[in-house]
Amino acid sequence: MALGRPTWRGHLRLSLVTCPVALYTGTSPTGDVHFNLINPKTNNRIRMVATDPDTGPVERSTLVKGYEVERGRYVLVTDDEIKSVRLESTKTIDIERFAPADDIDRLYWKDPYFLVPDGKMAAESYAVIREAMKASARIALGRVVMSTRERLMALEPRDNGILAFSLRSHDEVRDPREAFAAIPDVKVDPAMVEIARKIIEQQEGPFDPSRFDDRYETALRALIAAKEKGRKPVSVEEPQDTNVVDLMAALRASLEGAGKSGRGKVPKATSRGARKPPAPRKRA
Repeated sequence: MALGRPTWRGHLRLSLVTCPVALYTGTSPTGDVHFNLINPKTNNRIRMVATDPDTGPVERSTLVKGYEVERGRYVLVTDDEIKSVRLESTKTIDIERFAPADDIDRLYWKDPYFLVPDGKMAAESYAVIREAMKASARIALGRVVMSTRERLMALEPRDNGILAFSLRSHDEVRDPREAFAAIPDVKVDPAMVEIARKIIEQQEGPFDPSRFDDRYETALRALIAAKEKGRKPVSVEEPQDTNVVDLMAALRASLEGAGKSGRGKVPKATSRGARKPPAPRKRA
């Protein structure tokens, strides 16, 4: 499958070893359902027109970028002036540090890319860097400029190539302790934790991404197909909120239900107004 146009082209450098490389996005949005704004009276697609509040519509080709330094006052910057800001990372991913993968919090990982040698002459030096990374069992950290921003990149060997992940900056990541500070400190019954752990064991299995398809997108496509054929879409009832009366009973029923119905299938917990689950078996 063709990778298309690279997102970035430049060089990968480890100390004095350098090779030309190209970055390709590791994900594809082609399967997503996209909607356009349509005028229902004419069935025409709406076009967004650049408009000045004082003079009206303007040509996009005449516009320049501006940075708001205070409300209503902008510093205008041309594309040539932006290009004149030269950083080494605009053309080179310079590996600055190696770190264990576990040292990088998952909050920082962002978008995946494929980093490949750009041209046959780059294959040998690329392979040397890749094999050295495999031997060190470390993640390489470097920087690159993409879309007018310098981004920290994490590089790791994968098969015959190198994966690159953009990492969020320290200022972008919020402290999770702030989000979890208001959660009350609840004393949990160890017996409940043990039952919940057994439920987890029953639902264990290898990660297979093909089993986790986008059900919402599938439903959207079914809606579009039904409307295209003139059929009335089928509405789905909203799920009712449940209020667990006996958490221990719900856990036991879930454990027994998962064991009978197969791995990964857990019945709903007991709720007010709902039928009570069968009494749990007595165990020796």
